[in-house]
Amino acid sequence: MHAGSYRIRRATIDDLPQLKVLWGMMGFTTPDLDKGLTEFQVAETAAGQLIGAIALQVNNRQGLIHSEAFADFTAAETMRPLLWERLQSVAGNFGLVRLWTREESPFWGRCGFVPATDAVLPGLPEVWRPGAARWLTLVLREETAGAISVEREFELFMAAERQRTQATLGQAQFLKTLATLVAIVLGTIVAVALLYLWMRQPQGLTP
Repeated sequence: MHAGSYRIRRATIDDLPQLKVLWGMMGFTTPDLDKGLTEFQVAETAAGQLIGAIALQVNNRQGLIHSEAFADFTAAETMRPLLWERLQSVAGNFGLVRLWTREESPFWGRCGFVPATDAVLPGLPEVWRPGAARWLTLVLREETAGAISVEREFELFMAAERQRTQATLGQAQFLKTLATLVAIVLGTIVAVALLYLWMRQPQGLTP
C-alpha cells in the first residue's frame, strides 16, 4: 500500500474504540493511554480504519515519542515516515528542543535518534524516568539562554501588540458609536426644526 493511501491526523475521542484494539494488539495497558488520547497521531485508511498510531507527549520544551502501534506491520515502514513527518510538525508547533523515545525500530536511528549518553540523561524529565530502559534522543535545536531570552521577549512583544490592537479596536468602536449618536441627535434636531418651520408657515390663502 502506498503512502497516498493513508490520512495522517490527530486522534479524536471517536477513534478511542479502534485505538483500544490497536493497543490491545500491542499488549499496551489502556488506562493511562486513554488520558493522553490527544497526544496520538493516527494513520487512517481511505475506508476510515485506523491502521497505525503513535504518541508525542510534551513536557516543557521536550517531547516523548511513545506507544507506536500498527495493525499491519508489513505496512509499518510506509506509515512511519508519514507519522514522523506529522510528529516533527507538532514538535515545531510546541517549540520543542529535544525528543526522547524508547521505541526500538531501526527507523528512529535513521531519523537521527542516537542512544542517550550519561551526559544528556540528566536532562530527561523526571516524570518519564520510572521504568526507563534504553533511551534514544534527538536534538531539534540548541536550548541556549540567549535563545530563550529572545523567545521570551518576542512573546512579551506579541502580547503587548495584542493589547495595543485590542485598545485601538476598542477606541475605534467607541468613536464609531459616538459618531452614530451624534448623527442621530443632529438628525433629530434638523427634523424638529423642519417640522417647526413647516408649522409656522401660513396656510395657503383661499381665493
